Amino acid sequence: MQSLYDVPAPAKLNLFLHVVGRRADGYHLLQTVFRFIDLADAFDFERIEGGELSREGEVPPGLPAADDLVLRAAHALRRATGVSYGARIHYRKRIPAGGGLGGGSSDAATALIALNRLWNTGLDRAALMRLAVPLGADVPVFVFGRPAFAQGIGEDLAEVSLPDQAYLVVRPPLQVSTTDIFAAEDLTRNTPSVKISVFADWQSLHRGLYGRNDLAQVVYRRHPQVFDIVSAMRDAGLDARMTGSGSCVFAPLEDLAQARMHQGRIISKMTSFGDGSIPQSWACAGLHDHPLRHWISG
Repeated sequence: MQSLYDVPAPAKLNLFLHVVGRRADGYHLLQTVFRFIDLADAFDFERIEGGELSREGEVPPGLPAADDLVLRAAHALRRATGVSYGARIHYRKRIPAGGGLGGGSSDAATALIALNRLWNTGLDRAALMRLAVPLGADVPVFVFGRPAFAQGIGEDLAEVSLPDQAYLVVRPPLQVSTTDIFAAEDLTRNTPSVKISVFADWQSLHRGLYGRNDLAQVVYRRHPQVFDIVSAMRDAGLDARMTGSGSCVFAPLEDLAQARMHQGRIISKMTSFGDGSIPQSWACAGLHDHPLRHWISG
């Protein structure tokens, strides 16, 4: 095997996101449920001799190689296994940066999974998840490969069963800094913890969204455009919520046909923002598995 083509890196939604504490080292303790959706970046990986790692295609503008999670994942895998191969990596980006959809984290996980296959390094899921943790709090769930109830800083994962649903995802024309939101003095950091069974019991009786996103109020105060989109979607009768640290907002729907119908109705009524820009939107299917889950044993 010399190359892998069109390797997907799906986006995620946080169906709820509670901040339940803060560790002495400054890391926040969270509870959330992750769900993958079919909005995805894609990559081509070509194995090369000599150990060089290069990137081409739609590399995010201004992203230094040292900060690129895809390259950091590749280096981590090489250090852990001693493999001497390199790779030429072609990027096709579809997930917006700064949107709370986990694009960078998903890209890193896809790099770990794909290069583990391309380089024949043979690490199982548990080993790849250990490499994922230092790369970022959201990276492990993409290696885990199933919808998950997450605790701790995001690395304590338990599989959850979720219904068939589609989602309307809307992004205002701005990026939100995750670091700035978590550093905010007005961020709620003491939401009571819940058990996974509470979430499971609740969703067995409801089709809407459980809990809340504790980061949302901080984002709304700093970026009113995000709240404007939430309000527009709620005025249309949707159960809308921000995902992650923003800026994207989503609403669950029964199927893609409904998601597309509401997409047409809502986006057509949203006027441009002050700078003339308009929101992006996607009608997405919720996934029950990461599309690369079967590439890893364990």
